[in-house]
Amino acid sequence: MLKFKNICVLSLVMLLGACKIKQEIPNNRQLLAIPNKFSANAGNLETDLPNYRLFFNDANLIALIDTALKNNFDLQMTLQKIEIAKAGVRFTQGLGKPDLAGSFGVGQRKFGRYTIDGVGNYDTQFSSNLNDRQQIPDPVVPDFSLGVQSSWEIDLWGKLKSQKASAASRFLASEAGKNLLVSEIVALISEAYYDLLILDNELLFLEENISLQQSALDLTRTLKESGKSNELAVDLLNAQLLSSKAFKIDVQQEIIEFESKINFLAGRFPQPIVRPRVIWAEVIPPMLSVGIPSKLLQDRPDIKHAEHELLATNADLFAAKAAFYPSINITGGVGFQSFRSLLLLNPASFAMNTLGGLMAPLANRRILISDLMASKADQKAAYINYQKTIVNSFTEVYNQLNKIENFNAMYDLKTQEVQALRQSIISSSELFGSGRATYLEVITAQKNSLQSQIELINLKKRQYGAVIGLYKALGGGWKN
Repeated sequence: MLKFKNICVLSLVMLLGACKIKQEIPNNRQLLAIPNKFSANAGNLETDLPNYRLFFNDANLIALIDTALKNNFDLQMTLQKIEIAKAGVRFTQGLGKPDLAGSFGVGQRKFGRYTIDGVGNYDTQFSSNLNDRQQIPDPVVPDFSLGVQSSWEIDLWGKLKSQKASAASRFLASEAGKNLLVSEIVALISEAYYDLLILDNELLFLEENISLQQSALDLTRTLKESGKSNELAVDLLNAQLLSSKAFKIDVQQEIIEFESKINFLAGRFPQPIVRPRVIWAEVIPPMLSVGIPSKLLQDRPDIKHAEHELLATNADLFAAKAAFYPSINITGGVGFQSFRSLLLLNPASFAMNTLGGLMAPLANRRILISDLMASKADQKAAYINYQKTIVNSFTEVYNQLNKIENFNAMYDLKTQEVQALRQSIISSSELFGSGRATYLEVITAQKNSLQSQIELINLKKRQYGAVIGLYKALGGGWKN
């Protein structure tokens, strides 16, 4: 009979193990394939992105980035979140394995006189079959125990395995999130650093124009004294000079704010940013090959993050489905138990117990159903976000490539415009001195020249922003 029962139990376990949980695929379109090229003009160069130390090749900038990667507040908080995710992985490593715990217990019990235990224990005192050691104390019964306990949930359906996979994927997602933040920090600091170099040159432009405007104002005052000009010309030129001086102060304030931005990203209080004094025309943005293949998008941390989140939600959905199936739990214990402390380690006090249970949810499964619904929605949302991230990453690279190409063309034209307008200042001043041009023409020439130089400087900023943006869009900045 016992053999027949064992065969039945073994057959039931094998039958349950043969059952499979169907993997559910989100009812959406297929995953989008990344195009082979960003544009028809782009080649297929098999090149990798350099790390930021090789890409920027500026000792001052590299030192700032290194400091930020050590002290940035957001990055430090992200590292702690990674530790939390790592703890989750460590926790799930024990799932599906038997646990073992040592136990030592001391207690006592007193049974009522009119209970089965109370009457039975009292009656043993008169039994001739019990020796002195076996007599149960009355009325309080001590209880001493020493041993080990174990429990084990058999992972028939892969529920525990899925929970492990979910925790591992979320850990990898947190790592990708850290890399995404590192890439963002590198981009922000480098862009602000180059903005400072350009602003330094903008100050030089303003000082040069202020000097020219001061010369024009002095000349106009001289001509006014000789009767060749009037007070209106002096007032207008003076107003233009004051406007340029105010603009210079505004640029100085901009420099302070950019320095503070870099210092905050580096996790330190405001202080001057060490940087070289470079002529604006020689402030050349780092170069990237236009033919970089789209496969480098695989290095983007946000794509990796979205991919691992999708894998985690797939595992969560599998575990939510498996929760509807029966679970088998085996518990047991072995050790010593006695109602006399001196007899606890006596071989005759050896005791053991085993228990196997098969449990399945039958009614009131609202919690399981709601968890399954939420898991399905999370999986589909992660699936959509993964596709969105791919399309967004490709679009960012496409836009940055076109920006670089167009900004370069604009820069050549704007440079020619600046040269022409600078010549117009010289011509208008000479003509004004000889009485063949009015002061309004001088003012207009100076104003247009200053405006064009500012536009050229801002275009240089946009060139830097496009190159750094392309570097970030291709997943650069986080690799050592």
